[in-house]
Amino acid sequence: MARWMRFKTSDDAGFGVLDGETVIVHEGDMFAAPSPTGRTIARSSVDLALPCAPGKMICLWNNSRALAERAKLNAPSTPFYFLKAGSSYLPGEQEIPRPASYGGRVLYEGELGIVIGRRCANIGEAEAATHIFGYTCINDVTAIDILHADPAFAQWTRAKGFDGFGVIGPVIATGLDPAGLRIRTLLDGRERQNYAVSDMFFEPYRLISLISQDMTLSPGDIIACGTSVGALPMKPGSRVEVVIDGIGTLSSVMG
Repeated sequence: MARWMRFKTSDDAGFGVLDGETVIVHEGDMFAAPSPTGRTIARSSVDLALPCAPGKMICLWNNSRALAERAKLNAPSTPFYFLKAGSSYLPGEQEIPRPASYGGRVLYEGELGIVIGRRCANIGEAEAATHIFGYTCINDVTAIDILHADPAFAQWTRAKGFDGFGVIGPVIATGLDPAGLRIRTLLDGRERQNYAVSDMFFEPYRLISLISQDMTLSPGDIIACGTSVGALPMKPGSRVEVVIDGIGTLSSVMG
């Protein structure tokens, strides 16, 4: 098991393995046998960068049994998903900007993110594990009042795609068994979400298999597995923490 992170300083950028409070710096391709440089740096001396550079982030809707029951939604027969804009990606420990064009409610959604490590297309569920690099935390931020403002067109792209609305990190953890993971979300220190991967209609391996029938997945792509009950609006200054044991805490503040 390892916890991979990317970092930046005023005059440097790089990636490595986080070992306690120390980053063991690596070189090469994170997804293809990177090698240690022999250099280490203190985690406190660097800023978090995005843990990878996704070509696309695929986000699930209606993938929680508990949320579907509460909202009186039917169980999906296939994954329902949308894509986040690349300009929405934001590392942890940064402020989520409030859109200049929108003054309504902004919700957090704590989620598990699957990071693809090997190109895959049309694979079976039994093969999926070998195409996963690791797992990360996601805050799928939503301008909820836009989503269904016009009954003629559900505005998923706009509601989910504002700058900073795809918070990712702090690390990518490898070697985890996703079946035992729980996702917790804290709003200003108070737990608001706590749900298990086992509550999902489509768990990680099945998600990868089914989505790969639709589109090719490439190293660095992320699948955000969808949220459960407890997603609430954030106020300016609200701190949101998405916590997954084995990965860590993804923290950000609403602007």
